[in-house]
Amino acid sequence: MPKDLRLPFDPIARAGSLWRARWGEGSRSRPMVTATSIMRVQQLLITEFDAIAGRHGLTFARYEALVLLAFSREGRLSMGRIGERLMVHPTSATNTIQRLVAQGFVERVPNPQDRRGAIAVITDTGRAAMEATTADLESVNFGLGMLSPDEQDALFSLLRGVRVAAGDFVEGPDARSS
Repeated sequence: MPKDLRLPFDPIARAGSLWRARWGEGSRSRPMVTATSIMRVQQLLITEFDAIAGRHGLTFARYEALVLLAFSREGRLSMGRIGERLMVHPTSATNTIQRLVAQGFVERVPNPQDRRGAIAVITDTGRAAMEATTADLESVNFGLGMLSPDEQDALFSLLRGVRVAAGDFVEGPDARSS
């Protein structure tokens, strides 16, 4: 789907109007248009992020895995921990790491605590690709440059409430690290 559609109307707002016309003013059109807007913004952001990461031989999902490894104390994590921290199914984490290994961005080494498992270790090449992608993402303000810093904070806070309700993490004093 093209990023810049230049439609003469907002199709999500139109869907809201049609929703209310079909199911009445008491229907749940507000959460529908809000959720649909979030989904559209996600499409726009992932398209932009994948294009940026692609310039460095990555997808955004692979970039996230490299960032996670770079943030770890020793540049290495177990496959289980990677899936948990990226909030993806273990199979997805394994697939992502396998692709990074094939590119030379990550090495898989045996897990000394679990002979059946493996540890992913970021390579210097992986670190360089991650750093270059990060610089490019920061240069476009992660696709949110049209929002002020206060608006970005407000949006993060609002969406965080959805994530807390879904059980992504347990609220605590150190749960908001940004």
